[in-house]
Amino acid sequence: MKTPFRFLLAGLTVAGLLATVRAQQHTDYAFGADLSFLRQVEDRGVRFKDGGVEKPGLQIFRDHGYNWIRLRICVEPVKFGLPNDLTYTLAEAKAARALGFRFFLTFHYSNAWADPTKEPTPDAWQGLTPDQLVDQVFTYTRDTIAAFRDAGVMPDMVGIGNEIGNGMLWPEGRLPEHWDTFAALVYAGINGVDAGRGNTRRPKILLHVDHGGDPFLTRRFFEQINAYGIPYDVIGVSFYPWSHGTLLDLRANLRYIAEELHKDVMVVETGYYWKPSKYFTESPPPFPESPEGQRQWLEAVNEVVMQTPGGHGRGVFWWEPAAAGGLVARGYFDDEHNALPILADFDRFTRPPQRTDSQSPPAVPPSARRFGPAP
Repeated sequence: MKTPFRFLLAGLTVAGLLATVRAQQHTDYAFGADLSFLRQVEDRGVRFKDGGVEKPGLQIFRDHGYNWIRLRICVEPVKFGLPNDLTYTLAEAKAARALGFRFFLTFHYSNAWADPTKEPTPDAWQGLTPDQLVDQVFTYTRDTIAAFRDAGVMPDMVGIGNEIGNGMLWPEGRLPEHWDTFAALVYAGINGVDAGRGNTRRPKILLHVDHGGDPFLTRRFFEQINAYGIPYDVIGVSFYPWSHGTLLDLRANLRYIAEELHKDVMVVETGYYWKPSKYFTESPPPFPESPEGQRQWLEAVNEVVMQTPGGHGRGVFWWEPAAAGGLVARGYFDDEHNALPILADFDRFTRPPQRTDSQSPPAVPPSARRFGPAP
């Protein structure tokens, strides 16, 4: 008896979905996005569309093979206009984990924003001595990680601070003046992760600097980190075309990290505008500031990471592709919240082609053999 066409089509659709899930489960290369604003944006009424169809934002990214989500957590964010407190971040982590995302948590040891130009000590921690700050970082990190553990959403990777090339918790942990204190603060964060995780698997520890295209600054920072014996697993870099050099600069830095530091590395922040920005007034952009140029930027950055020697390039995260306000112009959606071409750029890696010989896709796809063992 012939199988009705509609059932055959449904079967092929399910088979394709299962093949995609298997491919994503068997590679730990991060096709990632920092979606820390997503829940707030959707709670305010924004509805994102992919191919003209409204869907939850997380589902749209998952449908296109994104397998990692990055979320930030701040000490006193609501007081300073950000949503990223413990309750908010737990809810987003649960939603992401339910869809099969792996989860990268970044600690901003600050009121709200922390970056190379400002690493402020939270108001509640003002006036503490360096030793007291170390204790506070340990306790805060331990308790936060324990909350994620108890909620069943232990992070797969934890960033100790955000873009910490100039230190954190200024002025006590500012660099280059206070390396001893800064090193103790980083140790305290790592020890807090271990204390909070209980008997769960240890997350990878990532240290994040902003200078993705500068091997000199990278060497200067991590030579000091290594001199203090700080244990970490992954180096994260930011790489924006208006701040951090050329794609050749990125390639040189990733090569240095792989061949000299012998560490895995990720581009944990990148971005590009799909319409004209305030940048590139004195020199042309590497690609047009257009939807297609934005896609080309992601394609180029990802290619550089994938070509890192020794397979040490472990992934790319776009910073806030589903935000509001001024960030829309460098996000993945147009002003009416329709998906732009960039959203499908990873499809060629994460959507295995359908076989025509009636056989199932390989249980362990080639991507797993290239990028590492199953998690």
